[in-house]
Amino acid sequence: MEAGSPRPSLKRRRVSSSAVDMQSTIKQPGAIEINVQGAYIIAHEKDESLHSHGPSTRATSRPNPDGEEKSYQYHKRDIRLPNHNAVVSHVAADIGGSLAKVVYFSRENGHAKTGGRLNFLSFETERIDECIEYLRQLQSKHMRVNGSTKAAELSVMATGGGAYKFYDRIKEQLGVDVVREDEMECLIMGLDFFITEIPMEVFTYDDTHPENEVTYQETSSDIYPYLLVNIGSGVSMIKVSGPSQFQRIGGTSLGGGTLWGLLSLLTGARSFDDMLAMADKGDNSAVDLLVGDIYGEGMGYEKIGLREKTIASSFGKVLKRKREAERRAEDGSLSDGDGHRTKDPPNGAASGSSSNYLVGGGRMFKTEDISRSLLYAISNNIGQISYLQSEKHDLQRIYFGGSFIRGQRQTIHTLSYAIKFWSNGAKQAYFLRHEGYLGATGAFLKRKPVDWGRRGSVDAMETG
Repeated sequence: MEAGSPRPSLKRRRVSSSAVDMQSTIKQPGAIEINVQGAYIIAHEKDESLHSHGPSTRATSRPNPDGEEKSYQYHKRDIRLPNHNAVVSHVAADIGGSLAKVVYFSRENGHAKTGGRLNFLSFETERIDECIEYLRQLQSKHMRVNGSTKAAELSVMATGGGAYKFYDRIKEQLGVDVVREDEMECLIMGLDFFITEIPMEVFTYDDTHPENEVTYQETSSDIYPYLLVNIGSGVSMIKVSGPSQFQRIGGTSLGGGTLWGLLSLLTGARSFDDMLAMADKGDNSAVDLLVGDIYGEGMGYEKIGLREKTIASSFGKVLKRKREAERRAEDGSLSDGDGHRTKDPPNGAASGSSSNYLVGGGRMFKTEDISRSLLYAISNNIGQISYLQSEKHDLQRIYFGGSFIRGQRQTIHTLSYAIKFWSNGAKQAYFLRHEGYLGATGAFLKRKPVDWGRRGSVDAMETG
């Protein structure tokens, strides 16, 4: 998991998966068949040495010649594939407007007989050259292990807008084949794989049960139809009726790029993870106008389902507080916010100064509070539009994916609450532990290397 974006407390619950489920394979035309027998997700926090198999043991952070830091983020949820033994001669990259996500296979301890794992990491797209350099390191390691013959050459499966924008640059710098795949097809193929093949991947969230906020869903082949809400820089909503049967039915331009852009202007934060970390510490009630602010402390509008803490207006307190500060500066008096004058300024501040409302650094509002408010505003908007699309197209299952989520508790809570609220509890929001890697995983699955899959593995075992 990327730094600065804590996941909900995932309370591990035993999920029974039948032998049939565990040994099932993807049957989509053109897709590779993956041996997922015994597959499981690795929790890195229990083993900090797990990335010794890659080009680097941990996320790097060092200055470039221009003084900027260079970094990538490992997603600390590798998928262990203990029964895959054949060589994999490709990596996959989903290059979006904000982030470039990479998926690749590596041997476990360098030995084929012990299987391997799928690795997940991301780069900021504006630093695409660092992503290409990482791929070059993977390429060098692949050649050392498997030789430099044409048949063993590492190829790149690319999807997303960057697969076209940076096609020539990747091909020239790596000198390898770059296969571009359709973005929507890759998203659906990746999601189908996670839903049907990987235990403990899909979960629901309900904070009304603190002891078991997260409930894992069993793998299942009965998954259609469903709605995929993919939240990246923007938001796409896709109706999926079956394997390779999908239609983009809507979306919104207010997505992760909006949050990133506005918070960079309002707070000065430099990375998406910094923004999420600030949101985690914030209190939106200092910025948002709540139902309780309108009806009075301890009061809501329960008759129509609005609780005291429900947001009536995002950023609704900003203008009021600014006007109060200006009025105090003009008349040299203080007010308690309800029009009643007070004699002494709070916290020893000088009377008649707008600085009474400053929280530090010359700001009237804390950056943490602004971050949380905006995160809620965008998440609520996405949640409501998602519900409306699911109603319009008669879809019960709603899956949320994309790098905007990043396991952030507030985001997951808001999206889940929105679906439950607007559907009166009839529908649930489903989330994934690899939510940001649907497209990259789908691109990875598009390639069929020699002897990859259950049949090759079983044949090798039988003849051995």
